[in-house]
Amino acid sequence: MNWSENTWKSIENIYQDIIEMPFIKELSKGSLDKEKFQFYIVQDSLYLQHFGRTLALIGSKAHQIEDALAYMRFAENAIVVENALHESYFKEFEISGKGILEPVCHHYIHFLRSTAAFEPVEVALAATLPCFWIYQEVGDYILNLVEQASENPYQSWIETYGGEDFAVAVKIAITICNKAAENTTPEIRTRMNEAFITASKLEFQFWQAAYDLKVWE
Repeated sequence: MNWSENTWKSIENIYQDIIEMPFIKELSKGSLDKEKFQFYIVQDSLYLQHFGRTLALIGSKAHQIEDALAYMRFAENAIVVENALHESYFKEFEISGKGILEPVCHHYIHFLRSTAAFEPVEVALAATLPCFWIYQEVGDYILNLVEQASENPYQSWIETYGGEDFAVAVKIAITICNKAAENTTPEIRTRMNEAFITASKLEFQFWQAAYDLKVWE
């Protein structure tokens, strides 16, 4: 069993909590309150701008040129392609302005950026992997739900993260992380595990914050 398989086992309970949370259940049925989805899209748009920069920083620190190029492409996708999707949602769901970083989003992006800046590149790779992997798993899960609404207002979001196109990028990220784990020390592998688990918890909290409309007090 490789690093990613072992590490995924350590967050299976977190993933189960994610797919059972009201935000995901209601999103899959198309019944999620519009205000909660608006909150989510604004925060996700802000998150992806910082996530893209984090991926670019990881690319600059990658040991192998092919890994550097892969993460530069991931960065471009996060900033350009994903932002275009959000722009369409901003119009469709009548969202005006970019908003501000609310507490959970603020915490998540600063965890990722500080990890990319100050930790070994292997740990940074592990910290960013849940954003790829969990989103793909959740997207596939929703696509396969029999109760999915035939006319779901959130269908384009679902199709972005479920299916083959996004799966290709996720597979590349997993492969790079496995290679990094295999070629590093046991100590850094442990730190990779910790970073992966922390980011997975933050994925849960990100969706929960949208459902609760959690803002600064």
